Amino acid sequence: MADRSILVVDDNEINRGILGEIFKEQYNILEAGNGIEAMKMIEENEEKLAAILLDIVMPEMDGYEVLEAMRKKDNLNDSIPVLMITADTSTEAERTSYQKGAADVIHKPFDPVIVDKRVSRTVELFDSKNNLEVQVDDQTRVLKKQFAYLKKQEERLKNSNERVIDTIATIVEFRSMETIYHLKRIKGFVRTLALTAMNNYPELGLNPHLIDVITQASAMHDIGKISVPDSILLKPGRLTSEEFEVMKSHTTRGSEVIESLRDVQDKEYFEICLDICRHHHERYDGGGYPDGLKGDENSIAAQLTAISDAYDALVSDRVYKSAYPVDRAFEMIKNGECGVFSPKILACFEFARPDLERLVAETKAAENAEN
Repeated sequence: MADRSILVVDDNEINRGILGEIFKEQYNILEAGNGIEAMKMIEENEEKLAAILLDIVMPEMDGYEVLEAMRKKDNLNDSIPVLMITADTSTEAERTSYQKGAADVIHKPFDPVIVDKRVSRTVELFDSKNNLEVQVDDQTRVLKKQFAYLKKQEERLKNSNERVIDTIATIVEFRSMETIYHLKRIKGFVRTLALTAMNNYPELGLNPHLIDVITQASAMHDIGKISVPDSILLKPGRLTSEEFEVMKSHTTRGSEVIESLRDVQDKEYFEICLDICRHHHERYDGGGYPDGLKGDENSIAAQLTAISDAYDALVSDRVYKSAYPVDRAFEMIKNGECGVFSPKILACFEFARPDLERLVAETKAAENAEN
């Protein structure tokens, strides 16, 4: 330990000599005759100091004042153990020393064995503490790097999920004569309604992450239409009951398509995509399809997509009809002309009406500009 030092601070030269003799074989001995000298030596030798032996009663700046100065200067007494030297054997002296940050107290006259053991024990404890802090800091840095890496991987996976969903959904919409603006509106409606629901109905269990997943997954709601024949999908007139049954099958057929993507999608995305695809035509009164789910048997993700899809169908041109004005579309949803929706979802729909209508106007303006 010859490269480490012990600083002995005492206005009595004999005391400094006695303490120096005890530790001269283990440490370099530094001496200071008062607190002012001690602070200067501490600043100059901070990295090398194993411990400080500090007399309490000194002229100019006593031991307690040195402790206070060390505390104010980068918490020095947290990294360098200070053992107070005193002839006062009272409990009050010891209590004050510990309260001001001393690691231990050494009484005069000195017993070399006791002094050696107390100092050695204190230095070992502080070394262990400091080494542990360094290890924790190192491990924290490693964990932060690993966390940052995992976040990047998570973001890449999320982007991959979104590309898979958007690519497949766009193909389906193109085949059914829809435009990219249909998907933009559906996702925009779902996000707007979901945020409104999160802020007003916490019991629904929505949070920002879940809303992101639901919004992205909602684009897959009509994936099953890829298996519906053109003669039915693009028919300009009213469907027969047999044709409508085929059209309704896009929910179950879409579920089969998504099942085939199980291995290329994140589990959470996969499960919500599957749920939305199968259940976005269910209705709150049980009058929907394919499973006749009633009330909260249907998930919030599917319910949000259901009302968004119904609303977009009303405000959009389709092969079998022209778009309804937004006022009329709003009333049709509220009056149950497109099926029954949850009272909470309808309340969110009414509250978010200005934002929904704004999105309709923006996407239609952009679409007209392209045409």
